[in-house]
Formats: sequence, structure tokens, C-alpha cells
Amino acid sequence: MNENLRHALIRARLQPVDIAARLAVDPKTVGRWLRGRVPHPRHRLAVADLLQVDETDLWAEDTQRGRELSGEIKAVYSHRWAVPADTWRKFFESAEHEIGILVYSGLFLAEDTGLLHVLVERAQAGVRVRILLGDPESSQVADRGVDEGVGGDVMVARTRNALTLCRPLLTTPGIEIRLHGTVLYNSIYRADDELLVNLHAYGTRASEAPVIYLTCTEANSAAMTYLDSFERVWTMSRSTD
Repeated sequence: MNENLRHALIRARLQPVDIAARLAVDPKTVGRWLRGRVPHPRHRLAVADLLQVDETDLWAEDTQRGRELSGEIKAVYSHRWAVPADTWRKFFESAEHEIGILVYSGLFLAEDTGLLHVLVERAQAGVRVRILLGDPESSQVADRGVDEGVGGDVMVARTRNALTLCRPLLTTPGIEIRLHGTVLYNSIYRADDELLVNLHAYGTRASEAPVIYLTCTEANSAAMTYLDSFERVWTMSRSTD
């Protein structure tokens, strides 16, 4: 029996069925976690977020073993849609210096009014916020729509919609939005030295592709590769004007 998980549920006044509903898993799966089975990393982090505790408080031994394999990998989500909404919110709320978003449309974020408010609040607190959206006039955006199987026109429309929704953010000092026409191998979301990287796969929509949660631990870490990639795209991008 995982007593730490059981007590955390009691303190949060939640039942196993509540966790199952929020994570879209079978209640029997949560029951197995309570009986001692260790969830996949993406579910471990999601449960910890829901219960507002540190992951190590629930699965200390297994989490430590994962850190020994790679200290910079905090979690792996099999699909972007599997990342809980609270994780996105807390991720950006944690930023004290820098927020970066590199996408083609990122419409799932642009349509989240609460998350846009977080970006404004962090900018007002002195955090630099940089958003890179796909240039709807570029061939790369349309090609990505074809590659995902949704059609070039659909992807272009999604990018234009995201720009329309994000443009009001420009009235807040500290927030910058640029357009890029690069081949986007990954979507990158940054909060200081932490990254959520949405890996892209041919023929797969971004929402169905995996997400890796990384933290930059040293100069030659994997996270630095993505941070450098973001900066390169930023220097090649253009203003929204």
C-alpha cells in the first residue's frame, strides 16, 4: 500500500475516482497505484500536481532512480493532450526571468484565456515573454498542415487565429511576438531553465505527439540544445507588423 499517496488524497479531499477522471484513466488503475504500483512518469507528475505535493513525496524511491538515469528529465508525457492544464499554468507561473514559446499556432494555449492572463501577469512582474508563431505567409506552415493530415489551409487558419488571440498581449510591456518561417522540428515552451518540448512526428498532429519536461542542469545538457534552437529561430523571425 502506498500510504503517502493515500494520505495525500485524504488531505486533498479527493477520491480515487476524482484522480481517474482528471487524468482520463480507469479507476482501477488508480487503485493499483494505491496498492503500490508505480505509475508512468507522466502520470506521477500529473498526480503530484493535482494533489499539490512534490512527486518525490509520493514515489520517492522510483523518482530518485529516474533521476539517476537522467537528472534533467522531469517527466515524459506520451501525448501533448496528456499534460494536465494545471501543469501548463504552474509551469509558466514559475518563471521569474524568461518565458519563451515557439510554435506554429499553439492554438490550445492561445484559446486559454487564463493562461494568457498568466503571461500578462508575469510580464508585469518583470519577466521577459517572447512568443514565436508560424508565419501564415510561409510555405512551411502550410506544409506542416499537410504533413499532419489536416490540410495546409487549416494550419494557416489556425496560425492566423492564434495571432489574433495573442495580439492584445502586445499592449503589455515586456511581451514580444514574432513570426517565423522555419521548419519546426519541435515546439518549445520555456520557463527560465525549464522546458516542455513537444516532439513532432511526420503524419502525427502535435497534440498526439510526446512531450518531454526538461530542466537545464549544465552547459552541455539536452535542454541547452532546445534553448539554443529557440534563440536561432528568434534571430531569424520577423515582426508581426
